[in-house]
Amino acid sequence: MQTQLYSVNQHLIETLLVWVKSGEIAIPEIQRPFVWDASKVRDLMDSLYRGYPVGYVITWRNPNVRLKDGSTAEGKKVLIDGQQRVTALTAAILGDYVVNKEYKRIRIRIAFNPLEEKFEVQTPVILKDKLWIPDISEVLNGTLNSFAFITQYLQQNPEVDQEKVIQSINSLFGLAKKQIGMIELAGELDIETVTEIFIRINSQGVVLSQADFAMSKIAANESYGGQTLRKAIDYFSHLAIAPEFYQFISDNDSEFSKTDYFRAMTWLRSENEDLYDPSYTDVLRVAFTTQFNRGKLSDLVSLLSGRNFETRSFEESIAETSFKKLGDGVMAFMNETNFKRFLMIIKSAGFISPKMIRSQNALNFAYIVYLKLKEQKVPASEIETYVRKWYVYSILTGRYSGSPESTFDYDIKQIDNRSLQEFLAEKEAAELSDAFWDVALVQQLDTSVSSSPYFNVFLASQVKANDKGFLSKDLTVRNLLEHRGDIHHVFPSHFLKHNGLPRGRYNQIANYVYTQQEINIQIGNKAPGVYMTDVQKQCNTSKLVYGGIQNIDELNQNLTAHCLPHNLNELSIADYDSFLEWRRKEMAKKIKAYYFSL
Repeated sequence: MQTQLYSVNQHLIETLLVWVKSGEIAIPEIQRPFVWDASKVRDLMDSLYRGYPVGYVITWRNPNVRLKDGSTAEGKKVLIDGQQRVTALTAAILGDYVVNKEYKRIRIRIAFNPLEEKFEVQTPVILKDKLWIPDISEVLNGTLNSFAFITQYLQQNPEVDQEKVIQSINSLFGLAKKQIGMIELAGELDIETVTEIFIRINSQGVVLSQADFAMSKIAANESYGGQTLRKAIDYFSHLAIAPEFYQFISDNDSEFSKTDYFRAMTWLRSENEDLYDPSYTDVLRVAFTTQFNRGKLSDLVSLLSGRNFETRSFEESIAETSFKKLGDGVMAFMNETNFKRFLMIIKSAGFISPKMIRSQNALNFAYIVYLKLKEQKVPASEIETYVRKWYVYSILTGRYSGSPESTFDYDIKQIDNRSLQEFLAEKEAAELSDAFWDVALVQQLDTSVSSSPYFNVFLASQVKANDKGFLSKDLTVRNLLEHRGDIHHVFPSHFLKHNGLPRGRYNQIANYVYTQQEINIQIGNKAPGVYMTDVQKQCNTSKLVYGGIQNIDELNQNLTAHCLPHNLNELSIADYDSFLEWRRKEMAKKIKAYYFSL
């Protein structure tokens, strides 16, 4: 017979709020910005007032932990679902500030009209109307008694129906006595089970990631600086996107501003690089994997709880050590030298634009490789080579596509147990054989998706080779990627459509090149036989029409750099399919040469 995995109870709103204030229920302070608009807070108050159901909150009790002195500490409840509702309650009833989507602290003031028994978001008009109670938190925060407040209200509004007012205001005072349902998941449940339960019962179908659980676990800890660590992770990921957020932290979180974490991320206030804008999940995953040589975030949740995997018990010393190691990992992630050096290596492989980064997990693991090799004191020049090759290898093989945790776990254990050189050589022999370069990669290049990772690797190879843009004399592919160059169809799309080809046929990456906008416009819908004949003429006459190339040898070098045939001017619509097949093979050859040059 299966054991019940949860309990369901009804609790008074005031009891729930006391638990939140005392820390009995841990709500990560900045786990998720408050996304409800004020009207939803108003509607929640109205539903409570009228006795309508307002749904359940879901908590998960942390497992009990054996302390160093041998005693046992009971775990706190961590709020798994219902943060928006609980935050709305603390805002409307207690008058607490909330952090909105722009990470600004704001007050949400809900007004109440006793005569109409109506709630509204406070407005300047309401503030001027004595019939309205402009902010119900001033009534419900426990500083007033109902008799004194009703007396004051009636003195200000002597013409109103006194019986109606008394009844309404007493009902308002009773708001905190209303009940809300709580589903409490058993503390012994593992993270995978809790995740599955959440997904099944959440009516909105919102998937709560294991990173969310880990962040909740971190924020719930008071003994080992969990709240501060949680802020460090969240603040860094927000600063990476919005450097101006630095001033908000400095102005509004004086305690955090004194920490080493804040000093470590200060460099972001003047940083506008957007090649790698890590989310809190990315920071957490890289820091954890690097420090613990594990890839599954469920293991992190267990370790932060003090889990001894051998005895299956929970020990305070393990929790303490785990928080220390995770903090060290976060500091290493945020370190300016580490972060900038890593990005420099990625750029040196030709990946210079955010639009070329299609796998955040590949980037994350490349950073893990960098940090691990640095920890192992591998020479800097070797680190650069290995990071470049591992990153490109992982893109070409789709190594971290889909659910990456098992692969992260396997790879980090291999890197920790033997040299990366040996491990990479083994993977190259198994996955990057001649069959890959000559057949599989050629097939992968048969796609119409311009954001294809294989096309991005091809562009990276052009950046690294410092290739000029198509028909450009001076501007490079790098210049065009950085400054909005155009993707040009070698066989123009309108030309192919006019000849009856569907979108999937003319939008082929083997038909794409990067070129200057003015060259693309000048070519227009002309067939390659037309515009390339003109280009060859300009090489003989020096009368420029397309770009600035005036020399046949320079033109042929340009065509070679783009894996295009030198007789492009002779090709007609009948040659289009064979052109695509030929160019895919040439692109694969260029990518292969590029990879082994890294």
